[in-house]
Amino acid sequence: MNLFKHNVGKVDRIIRIVLGVLLIGNVFYALQHPVGWIGVILLITGIAGICPLYSLLGFNTKSVGEKIGLK
Repeated sequence: MNLFKHNVGKVDRIIRIVLGVLLIGNVFYALQHPVGWIGVILLITGIAGICPLYSLLGFNTKSVGEKIGLK
């Protein structure tokens, strides 16, 4: 099992990056610091395209085209 294999698809990456930025921004405007750490994790996994938790659970959100290198 390779924990550092690209397993996050394009749509999943975009969602992770947007949510990560929003959660990090939430720390500066108001509420709680732990929420910002979740945002940092989402942002890093979205940019890298690698989610170790997905690897452990056997998930892969890449489309068929992304898996064979067409997209």
